[in-house]
Amino acid sequence: MIDIICFSTTPWDPIPTRKQQIMKRMPQNCRIFYLDPPVTLIGPLKDPSLRPYLTRFRKSPKRIKENLFVFALPPIIPFYNKKRSINKLNQKMIANFVKEFIYQNFDLKSPIIWTYMPNTVDLLEHLSYSFLVYDCIDKHSEFQGFIDKALVESMEDELAQKSNVVFTTTHGLYNKLKPLNPNTYLVPNGAEFEHFNKASNKLPVPDKMNNIPRPIFGFVGVIHTWIDTQLIEYLAREKREWSFVLIGPVGAGVSVDNLKKLSNVYLLGRIDHRDLPQYVSQFDVCLNLFRTNKLSENVSPLKFYEYLATGKPIVSTSMPQVEEFSDVVYIGKNYEDVLEKCVQALQEAQNPNIEKIEKRIEYAKQTSWDSRVAQIIDILKREGIDIE
Repeated sequence: MIDIICFSTTPWDPIPTRKQQIMKRMPQNCRIFYLDPPVTLIGPLKDPSLRPYLTRFRKSPKRIKENLFVFALPPIIPFYNKKRSINKLNQKMIANFVKEFIYQNFDLKSPIIWTYMPNTVDLLEHLSYSFLVYDCIDKHSEFQGFIDKALVESMEDELAQKSNVVFTTTHGLYNKLKPLNPNTYLVPNGAEFEHFNKASNKLPVPDKMNNIPRPIFGFVGVIHTWIDTQLIEYLAREKREWSFVLIGPVGAGVSVDNLKKLSNVYLLGRIDHRDLPQYVSQFDVCLNLFRTNKLSENVSPLKFYEYLATGKPIVSTSMPQVEEFSDVVYIGKNYEDVLEKCVQALQEAQNPNIEKIEKRIEYAKQTSWDSRVAQIIDILKREGIDIE
């Protein structure tokens, strides 16, 4: 049995991301300990919904399946991405928790540490491990909040150098980390192909979409600060006869007040992951609209691969990871260009291009999570991990 401790940047529930998709596909001879990210002691003051996370670590782990357990970590001191001394203190505390509740209770000796967070570099000296994986999915130094960019960069560089294997999701991240570690590999995000391919068929209209007039331009995902809500507002004002449906929660620090004022914008909030294909099947055009900055330049947009699986026309802002699909995606360089691409995508939706539809679906098959994880397992085998 191979033990893997996964330090994640997102909780297991409610929205599945790369972390969950990879961990739940690891072979049966792996025992997975998935650690939800800790909240800071002041986190609930900014976001009251985080209050239960302050005490979750006291409860027993949640067992997802026979070989997969989810733990909550104890709350930590804030400003850890501004002061290395605070991060060292936090990581020592986390390591003590992991040793007491995982190493001892599950008889772990030298597991694989699989991390998504640069600051976990300060945890390594406190835990025994046999192999270190850093899965780099974002340009962490570009996140907003209380961070020192130089500190985050230095912690990431140190983590990459210490890792046995580094995975990256974009060419930009790969080019940054490859010189630091020769065992760096590009493995972009993927899609639950079978799940989202259901949306390629006509499915019953959900109650929440019963009275929304067509055509429908749809977005699925958390409305984070890097989603260009101003662009969506611009499109909705320019084309009052179009409906814009946004599915997903609104991230902390994001205002959607201007969107709420528009009669042709529909904010449906979070929808259960199981029900998403039914909603996406109602879209005429799928939207992948990111702000243009260093963060989005290094994003492998999960929703984009899910859109591909539907076969539907997709309009996207310009992103390196999307450009390689330019033969089947409508990519806009600026606001006016995005609007024009929306017009073109709608024309295709109204006069379906079977060749493009089939090609999108074929791309999605090639980029499914099953194929991505198979690639990861092959790499680990080459590095001497006896994984089946």
